[in-house]
This record gives sequence, structure tokens and C-alpha cells, in this order.
Amino acid sequence: MGREDYARAYRAGKKDYQARMLRGEKPTLAVLDDIMPEKGHYHEVPLGTIQVPIERIVGTKTVGRSNSFAGNFMPILRDSSEFAAKWANLSEYQKNEGIQDAIKVYEYMNKFYVEEGNKRVSVMKYFGAVSILGNVIRIVPQRTDEKENRIYFEFLDFYQAAPINYIWFSREGSFAKLQKIVGKEPGEEWTKDELLKFSALYTRFGAEYNEEGGSKLAITQGDAFLAFITLYGYDEVDEKTTNELNELIKKSWEEFELLQEQGDIDLKMEPSHEKKPKPLLSMLLPLSGPEVKAAFIYEKTPGTSAWTYAHELGRLYLEQTFPDEVSTVAYENGTEENVEGLIADAIQSGCNLIFTTTPPFVQASVKAAIANPDVKILNCSLNTSHRYIRTYYSRMHEAKFLMGAIAGAMAENNRLTYIADYPIFGSIANINAFALGAKMINPRAKVYLVWSSMKETDMEKEMRETASACISGRDMVIPEEASRFFGIYHVEGGHPRNLAMPLYHWGKFYEELIRTIMDGTWKYDDNASTTKAINYWWGISAGVIDVVCSRHLPIGTRRLVELLKHTISAEEFNPFSGILYSQNGVVQDDPNRVMLPEEIMTMDWLAENVIGSIPKKEELKEQAEPVIKQQGITSGS
Repeated sequence: MGREDYARAYRAGKKDYQARMLRGEKPTLAVLDDIMPEKGHYHEVPLGTIQVPIERIVGTKTVGRSNSFAGNFMPILRDSSEFAAKWANLSEYQKNEGIQDAIKVYEYMNKFYVEEGNKRVSVMKYFGAVSILGNVIRIVPQRTDEKENRIYFEFLDFYQAAPINYIWFSREGSFAKLQKIVGKEPGEEWTKDELLKFSALYTRFGAEYNEEGGSKLAITQGDAFLAFITLYGYDEVDEKTTNELNELIKKSWEEFELLQEQGDIDLKMEPSHEKKPKPLLSMLLPLSGPEVKAAFIYEKTPGTSAWTYAHELGRLYLEQTFPDEVSTVAYENGTEENVEGLIADAIQSGCNLIFTTTPPFVQASVKAAIANPDVKILNCSLNTSHRYIRTYYSRMHEAKFLMGAIAGAMAENNRLTYIADYPIFGSIANINAFALGAKMINPRAKVYLVWSSMKETDMEKEMRETASACISGRDMVIPEEASRFFGIYHVEGGHPRNLAMPLYHWGKFYEELIRTIMDGTWKYDDNASTTKAINYWWGISAGVIDVVCSRHLPIGTRRLVELLKHTISAEEFNPFSGILYSQNGVVQDDPNRVMLPEEIMTMDWLAENVIGSIPKKEELKEQAEPVIKQQGITSGS
């Protein structure tokens, strides 16, 4: 029987050897001595005798035995060799007694290289063992700026709290994210029961994931597992039966495929105007009822939130624009705890289009979309990478540039204050665009940055001390508030005099999205983006962003705003073009370069004429947590 096992293992080894040769890869085992850092550039840490995950054993310590095995650790020496006889005997021993002796192995970058016990590893891999007992010495390299090195040191920090060596990620921040998702504080040690629970769940997930073909995806099993429990919840997934787990993995497969794209997003910068002809019959027959029933799910109410009020105006605009084709319903006071129920209620009531209007609702949106593939769900967030939903946002930084130009022109003392809310994707671009607009008109303009979401911040005191001539406050207010502290304003005698305000025209946004559904363009976007998340990011040119000027504004300044608005709309000018300076020096030194949309979305620097800094998440108020968790620039810190 041992000889038969060797013959099968030999065939598997030869097959793997030839496949690697055809791909131009080394066909035999990797050798640690060939890739080790130079002496003096690493140190050794004995880990003692531990369980070593079989799948992470990838090679040998020295070159001596590496050529006896293919890259998959299956033997490639003929069955007449002494090596084959010893391998066959070990195979029989494993079946009758079970291999118990520990191998000697080195760990480097969380991969393992065998010094003693190569045949034992080969036999155990052949029989599909999960782990093998090993006496391990860890090789710890010096820190570098290479991505893999940074991930490894994140692993070392994680390992101190949870000695888990069988999971690996391809993205930075994943180990810290895993620690948080399982309910542990940074650095908090795991109990033995918690380690056993995790191991069992990870093994169950891996069996179902690989059965569906997960090993063929260009991501690690850890990447897929982390995405899965982030979406469905760690404890919730642990309670699933094997059949339920399998069904969820199948339904979520496009999310795993999307991870291969490293978060690539198909940005739709303008509404698509490609029309699909409607069938003649549908043109002749009258509609029997509304084609679209849309639900809008709000975090607050239009009476308490300017953001919600702006979307509510968009919903009402939609009903007026499509009185016969579209009906809508609004859900207020959504939270991360109840939003799944609100979405479910909307679907139950027949809604086939759902807008969740705030970033913290994105996970619930994805779960609902996976469970209800016939319902179109969109989440209002920026730079969010999910395949089952689409996201949408406005290029508000274009309007902020115009607002900055106005403020720069009207600031007699060259001092401006910008009140920001959360340090999230897009908000930093808004601040910088405002600062660049001010500097273009007034080279001496300084922008004093105030964060309304910071703890222990006396905004009124800060603004008094700054004594700015112009203040950029909230974008808009709700009707119930009599306040005039919004947009760009002067403060004279304690009272604001408004000069201009930016405008989110969500109604126009929703109208354009509805038209893509009605004319068939919606599905074209999917066909062109089969492996990418789709994000609509429209601006002034699409009519979804604008600036409204006050009569208090001089006519010359109003004409300047119209000129700048035209050049931005016609794509003749981009606020983030040419040479750009941050507080720390040159960001972009090419006078002819325009920043990529992705660079604008994710910028984490402040323009040189901004006085202030980007706060860390621990400096922010508690209510900022849900937004920062999903969209925060500082979420990785």
C-alpha cells in the first residue's frame, strides 16, 4: 500500500513539476538559504514546539533535499530509489500509527522551511493533514517600507495577542481589523476557547470556500474570510450550519472575486447617455403602474439633519419629475442596528430600487443585495468597493474650489476659517480645493481649519481668536432652523451676512440614475465592469453640484465664479492640476499633470496654506465612529 501511495504522490509531483516549468517557475522546492536576509539584517526567535500549518510549509532550509520534491512537496524521485522506499514506509506508519515526531522548521515571513523532516511533511501533505508538530525558529528581518514586510510586522503584533499562524492577508491593516471584528481591543490576548472557536470556524469556512474554487482566486483564504465576517458578522457566521455557510459563500462569490482587483473601482464620472431602444410593444401599450418603486433610507430626519433634508428634496424632485413612472417611500431614523429591518421592510413592500443615504449603511446594503438579487441597491458613499451594490457621491470639491475663490476675494485680512465635520474620503479634497481656490485669487490667504466633530473643541473660541474675514460653515441648513450660519459668510456685529452656498442637487442625481434604469443603460455598466465595483461620482458638468451666489457678492466676483464654473464643467480646468504643495512640501511637481480621481478621493494631506491638521479617530466624538469606521481617512491609524 505504501508503494501505491508513493506512485500516486509521484504522479502528482511530476504533474506539478511540469506545470511550473511551463509557467517559467522554479519546479522544485524553495530554499530558505537562497532568500534569507544578509547576516546582521535579521534575528532569530525560538518559538518552541507548536502546530505548523501544512499549507504554509513551502520549502526546505537548505538546498540538499529541495530537488527531491516538486514545488507542491510531492516526491519526484523514481520509485526504485531508497528515498521512495523510506517515503512508502512513512506512509504506512502514518496510516497505522500516525506520525508524531516533531520536524525542525524555520519560519520566515510566515512561511515555513523544513530543516529536518521533509519526507514527513510530504507524506502529511499527501494525506491532506491540516498541521504537523514542529520545533520552530522564527527569522525576523529588519523593518522596511516594502508592503509584504509591513504586513509581516502587523502579523507579529497580532501574534502576540493570538498565536495564530495559519491565516494570512494580502492587505495592510487586516490583522488589526480581524482583532476588532472578533471583539477584541488592540493587543488584547485571546483565551484558549476563543482560539479554538476561531480555528473551527476558519476551517469550516475554508472547506466550503475551497470546494467552490477559492484556491483558484488571486487572494488568500484569509482575505476572503475577513471580507465574509465583516459583511455578515463573526458570531453570526459561527452560528451558521454547514449548508447555510455554503449558500452564503456561493451568493457572496462576486465579493471574493472583487478582492482580486485590490479594491479597483469603475468610476462613472458622468451620466451615461447611451440609449437602448424600447421594444415597440412597450411604446404602444400604456403602463399598468409605476415602473420603479424607490425607497430612501435616512439616518436622521429632514427636520433634524441638513444632509437628510437635501436627499429628501431629491426624493420629492424625483416624484415631480416622474409622476407616473416612479413612486417613492422614505424611512427615517435609520441606525446600524435597525437598517437591515428597514431595507427588508422596503423590499417586502415591493420596492425594487433602494437608496441608503449614508456610508454606515453600506454593509447592510450589501447583505440585502446578495439576498435579493432582483432589487437594485445603492449606497451614498465614496470609494466603497462592493460588487453587489453601486455607490454614488458628488464631486463637491469642485464647488468648494469656487467657494474658496469667493472667500479669497472677499477676505480683507487674508484670514479664512473652514469648518469641517468628519475626516472621511472626499472631505479632505473639499478642504484643499477651498484652500486652492482662495490662494488662486488671494496668494496671501490662510485657511484656519476647525473640526466640529473633535472632542473638547470650543469652535466659537477658535473662530474668535482667528478673527477670519470669511467663514465656510455648513453647506446648508434645515428650514426649521432660522440660522444663517451656512455657506460662505461674513460676521458683522455678531450676525452673518451670507455670500454664497454650495448646492447638492440630489434630485438631478436621482433623475439621471432613474433614466439609466428606464432606458436600459444600467445593465451596460455591469457588462463593462464585470469584476469592478461601480461608483457614480458626478459633478458640476452633470448638474448635480452648483454654487448659489448672494446679491451681497460684487458683480465682478459673480462673473469670476461663472467663468471658473464653466471651465470646470467643460473639463478645461481641474482644481487639482499643475504644481501642488502640501504642508510638508511638494505633492505634485508636474505643471501639466492632473490628479487622478482616486488620488483626489483618498488624499490624506492638507494644502500649504491650511492652518490645522487631520484629527486621529481617538480625537473625535463618539458619534463620528460609524462614519469613520466605514469611510475614515484615519481609520487605519
